Amino acid sequence: MRPFLYEAPTDAASAVALGSVRASAHVTAPAQFKGGGTTLIDLMKLDVMQPTTVIDITTIRDEGMHQIVQTENGLRIGSLVSMAQLQADPSVIRDYPILTESLWQAASQQLRNMARLGGNVLQRTRCSYFRDTSYSQCNKRVPGSGCAALDGVNRGHAVLGVSDHCIALYPGDWAPALVALDAEVEVLGMSGRRSLAFAHLHRLPETTPHIETSLAPGELITAFIISGGPRRRSLYRKIRDRESYAFANASAAVAIDLDGEIVRDVRIGLGGVATIPWRARRAEGMLRGQKLDETSATDAANAEFRDARSRKYNAYKVALGKATMVRALLEAKAMEIS
Repeated sequence: MRPFLYEAPTDAASAVALGSVRASAHVTAPAQFKGGGTTLIDLMKLDVMQPTTVIDITTIRDEGMHQIVQTENGLRIGSLVSMAQLQADPSVIRDYPILTESLWQAASQQLRNMARLGGNVLQRTRCSYFRDTSYSQCNKRVPGSGCAALDGVNRGHAVLGVSDHCIALYPGDWAPALVALDAEVEVLGMSGRRSLAFAHLHRLPETTPHIETSLAPGELITAFIISGGPRRRSLYRKIRDRESYAFANASAAVAIDLDGEIVRDVRIGLGGVATIPWRARRAEGMLRGQKLDETSATDAANAEFRDARSRKYNAYKVALGKATMVRALLEAKAMEIS
């Protein structure tokens, strides 16, 4: 691990000021915010990330960043709430099972205790070519160097949202649930506060896979906002190589509103198959106003994966992703809602 400066501000404004100054002074190796550090520290040890300054945001005392606040119209979740804290919240368990299920399946208990939700959505890919600096070809790590995964061992890579420059998978579990719920992100920067749709936080790789989010240098996520009230008919289904701590081969976050068997509204987020938290809008459009059954769910899944681009070892993800979506939809339909 390389030497770095350590800062521990006590308020969000000070953290942003530090991050913005350090980022402008060190363009190639800017400051990094550290919450639980469960991804950042690993990547620093591997020499993948080389920040000149680490800003510990767990020392921030701003109450709103540490709280879970539920109202009649929705939910506000501070970015410094831990995965374990949200997962164990009784009202969230009752009203937003899609969130709690995605969290308890995401990591070990030790990691859930440490990891903060703001950092969780910004976790970086698990692509071995990105994480191993002995591989020179990684456009995400070294822009313009190429992508070794295209013709390499790509079993765990993406089939949706890929480009000729990068097929690295977005690995998180909670983010597909947020994108399915039309969540918003509250951000603080030097220009003040702003909000953006969570669906616009992550960027497709296209020709610039090293630019992963729409956050400006020094901007800090302060909260997540979920509007529209409880989503009790919702769930998260994850398929992985082993039941214990493992990343998804395919996952689906589903929230539906039914009138009998007719779909009034449906939200679907996909994980384990895409370069970003994936909103299955094509499938949603096919299902709204239709009877939800295995046939309609299968047709919707086929449509969503119509443009999937697989490589030598990850072609199985197309069929698995479809089956996972169909299973999640039918299980959500069968839920007993009190």
